[in-house]
Amino acid sequence: MTFATSEITSEQELKIQRQIRLAEDDLVARIQAALDNFRGLNRLEEAQYRNLLHVAASTESSEVIKNFLRYQVGRDDKWGRGKDSLAEAIIKDIDNWIHQRAIAIAREAGIERASPKVNEIKIDLIRRYLGYGARYLKYKREGGGS
Repeated sequence: MTFATSEITSEQELKIQRQIRLAEDDLVARIQAALDNFRGLNRLEEAQYRNLLHVAASTESSEVIKNFLRYQVGRDDKWGRGKDSLAEAIIKDIDNWIHQRAIAIAREAGIERASPKVNEIKIDLIRRYLGYGARYLKYKREGGGS
């Protein structure tokens, strides 16, 4: 059952939160793969990555997050360059996997694709994805994982 309004029932919200929790293993695996596949990880500073987290926490727009990543690539090469950059890997995950997962979660809860709730789900997934990345980056840089 879908609702044409942006009103979300408590039952729908519970379904959404459950589906987000079920997506967490995949979120962790995807950001870890992006970090593992990035050859310049030793150049990326934790402070730069934390700045990305701050941007993600302060916006409701995935485009703002992607814009910040592209800005970082333009500033210097710590995020890498071109299609092999960490920024592009993250942007690709946001545009493809995370976007599709947000739609699937909404659909599972009976939320229409055009609902603003889909963007809320997407931003929540992005924030979790990037947060798990911060933890993994700390491990890779200081916990012996590099």
